[in-house]
Amino acid sequence: MFREMMGAKLHQAVVTEANLQYVGSITIDQDLLDEVGLLENEKVQVVNNNNGARLETYIISGERGSGTVCLNGAAARLVQPGDRVIIISYKWMTEEEASVHVPNVAILDDENRIVEKMGTEPAGTIR
Repeated sequence: MFREMMGAKLHQAVVTEANLQYVGSITIDQDLLDEVGLLENEKVQVVNNNNGARLETYIISGERGSGTVCLNGAAARLVQPGDRVIIISYKWMTEEEASVHVPNVAILDDENRIVEKMGTEPAGTIR
């Protein structure tokens, strides 16, 4: 049996742009992708803390050090610049792998810089 587990998460990212005229996807600063092990073209779920919208899309690598988190195409209708979002990837793994798996979680500040990294999340409020 396989289980779908959280692989990585960028927590409290700030949307820097919403580009309706783009083909689709989410553009994310490559430095942030590297920090949590996300890859270009990887499927992610985006959860908007401001309005509750949830969507799935794929990643496009953004300029390093830019802090870019840009929702493109139809997804741009579900966010506004300044919204806080959570970007989550999931991984399929065996029972054995799942029992020892630790996700890569990064908590971001207002400039989309990492302020804390963790694996297992506490059962409580995170900044």
